[in-house]
Order: sequence, then structure tokens, then C-alpha cells
Amino acid sequence: MHSTFERGRPMYPSKEDIKTTFTEAYENGLEFTKDGAVADYIPELSKADPNAFGIYMMSGDGDSISIGDTETRFTIQSISKVINLAISLKYRGFRDTFSHVMMEPSGDAFNSILKLDTRSNLPFNPMINAGAIQTVSLLADDFSFEEMLGFARDFCIDPDITLDEDVYRSESKTGDRNRAISYLLKSKDVLQSDPERTIDLYFKMCSLSVTAKSLAGLGIIIANSGMNPFNGKHLIAPDYVRTIRSIMFTCGMYDFSGEYGVRVGVPSKSGVGGGLCCAAKGPNVKEGHPVPMGIGLYGPALDQFGNSIASVKAMEHISHRLRMHVFDYRPFD
Repeated sequence: MHSTFERGRPMYPSKEDIKTTFTEAYENGLEFTKDGAVADYIPELSKADPNAFGIYMMSGDGDSISIGDTETRFTIQSISKVINLAISLKYRGFRDTFSHVMMEPSGDAFNSILKLDTRSNLPFNPMINAGAIQTVSLLADDFSFEEMLGFARDFCIDPDITLDEDVYRSESKTGDRNRAISYLLKSKDVLQSDPERTIDLYFKMCSLSVTAKSLAGLGIIIANSGMNPFNGKHLIAPDYVRTIRSIMFTCGMYDFSGEYGVRVGVPSKSGVGGGLCCAAKGPNVKEGHPVPMGIGLYGPALDQFGNSIASVKAMEHISHRLRMHVFDYRPFD
């Protein structure tokens, strides 16, 4: 295992330094897969290989790194919450979106309803289940699943994303808690669409089949202020992307978000399917200034918070060695 916080960091990392860092991060993360467990509350997710792990990086300067299981398809799960929020901001705007859901870290598990039933009628943020269901309710009357799928393909720079029918049926059959959340929101008169229509679209968005490369695509568009750097297409306004990055930073890693913010400091969103999407700024070795970098990771062995244990350890290494923490000093600024 390669040391992370005990080592010095290259002042001006070369391409070789960057590649070495990602290789070390992969090897470090792989060591931790044995300490996690795959999600089993959705029966289809329990079939994943707990030893699988992959990292894919794509940079705005055209470079990419692929290590391990980067072409394996898995379901996006909670990372779809980022896409749902982006669509709501794009079409309903900031004020309308956040008049229906708050933007505060909850400090509770992703599927908790404790604060929703004791402190507020509105969910605390769009990255927990209650908040994501509420966000989907803002969209369910205006967008079909096929339209939402089209947005997801654009945001992830992956035209091959499809619905995983087996996972969707498994989620729909066993998702009683999420279905209950939708009816709890309805009982508080805050849900903005029919609860069954809302929860069905929510389950479908969680069941999108992606790869680590897909998540790197989503990450680079968020890191690049909403523009696809490879074709110049603007997908969402920069101010909305700043909001998304902020919510990801403060709420994107469930009730581990605070510690992850200290240790990694990169806007990120995890999913219980084993995915992790990171929107970073990395060094451009040609120009000497930061460039947008999307990092997608896949490791279905989860820690106690529901995050990919290998991916978190890998991102600690990458962020530290390449000075990616948003509050870090970077000589290439």
C-alpha cells in the first residue's frame, strides 16, 4: 500500500506523476475492498462482485486514465440525484427548486425521515432520498422517463446508458421505505406530483446503467461549469453548476460528507451501486493552470455509510497527492 498523507507532493506534477498517482490510488483502494460489503437491501445489487474496482479520469485538456473495472455496467443509484437536481435547476430555476427542498446537510443516513417528521416539512437537501424524491416530483408531470434518460446521456457523455430493468423491478418491489417517503411528503402537502408517478420515475432514474467512465463524464461537465469540453455544448448555466458543486460538497457523501470534505475536499456524489462521481480541478502540465477533471470510480463493496470503501480511499490519495482539495494551496493556480 502506498502512503498518502505522510508523503510529500509534487510541486508541478507531470503527466507521469499524475498517472503514477492514479495507479497508486487504484492499488490502495483495492486493498480495502475486503473491508466492505455490497448492498443487499435491493436484491439485484447483492449480485455485484465485491472485489471489483475501477477508476476512470478524463481531463479537459484531452487526457484520460483508465484502470481496472471501468467498462463494467452498474446502476447509478443515488448519483442520479445530481442529474435530477441539474434538470430541476435548468428548467424550474433556483428559487422554485429550493422553495420545495432545502440545502442543509442532514447529518443522518440517506434514507432517514427523522428530521422530515420532526423538524421540517421540507426535506433537508436534494442528495438524501426524501430530497431527491421531492426534486423528482418537480419534474414528473413535465418530463417522461425517456426525456430524463436523454438528459442523463448528455450529462454523462454516454449515449449507451439504458434502464437496467432487473434492478428497476427489484427496487420497485422492495422500495417500501422510499414509497412511504413519497406518501409522507404528500401527507404534508409538499409533494408536487402524484406519489406513485413520482416514485416510479425516481426508481427508474436510480436504475440507469452506467460505467466509471460515464461518471467521469458527469464529473467533468460539473467541473467545467456545465459545458461539455469535447464538443462545446452548454448543458446548464454556470451559476446552477456552482450550486450543484456546493450541494455535492456538503451533502454528497451521505452522513460521511463532513469527514470526506476534510479528507478529500472534492465535490463528489456516491451511490450504493458502488459508483462515485467527482468534479475536480487538476493540473494542466502544458499550461500550468488548473483544468476541469472528471473522476469516476466503481467499487461495489461499501462502508458503513453506503459509500464505496475503495473509492473513498483512492480519492484521499489522489486529492492529497495532486492538491485537489478545494481549500488546498495549488502552485499551478
